[in-house]
Amino acid sequence: MSVEVERKFSCSADTLKKLEEIGGMLCVGQQQIHDQYFDTPEFHLTLRDMWLRKRKGCWELKCPTAEAQSGKQGEAAASLCTRYKEITSLPEIHLRVKEVIKQDRESEAGFSQEDESWLSKLDLVCFAEFTTARRSFTLKEEGVQIDLDQADFGYHVGEIEVLISEGGDEQAALEKIRKTAEKLGILKGKMDVYLKRNHPEHYIILHLYKYGNKKGLIYYKR
Repeated sequence: MSVEVERKFSCSADTLKKLEEIGGMLCVGQQQIHDQYFDTPEFHLTLRDMWLRKRKGCWELKCPTAEAQSGKQGEAAASLCTRYKEITSLPEIHLRVKEVIKQDRESEAGFSQEDESWLSKLDLVCFAEFTTARRSFTLKEEGVQIDLDQADFGYHVGEIEVLISEGGDEQAALEKIRKTAEKLGILKGKMDVYLKRNHPEHYIILHLYKYGNKKGLIYYKR
């Protein structure tokens, strides 16, 4: 299983120019990406920084690594990065989701990408849906990919990403990201902005939980 180590950054009209100025940068493609994100009405998944999405007809579950969950971020530059395991096996996704929401009625057999009856059985609903125009670049010698995204709700964001195997050298990945960010002279992601604009209650609860403000969370839910 691979681990995505990534950092978001604010993207502007100057970003492309800066990319052109970086030696060894190659454009590796452009694409339209349609995403649907799912959670329970009580936000069981997103409050644990778990992101269940359907992209290009396939299911993915992004889960934070053990280091990310423990809060061992290290230096300031590392704290700006996220680390996620990406699970693409539908039976495993189903099992992980059930563990989180403590639901054990369903069998693990008979899953397909087309059959979505398990969503209603686990009380999962789509809370975010948008399309992103993405341009991707790579620094071959560094093993770094840079994506420039324009979401259809009017937001631009960039992402620096390094893929490593589970248990791989995370510090080396963080250093590659730091060097690339330094070259670009450069941070909210698409989901932050989408939730803030379209589902402010979800956004507020998520951020109260994320930053440990449990008293504020209890007060807000009242």
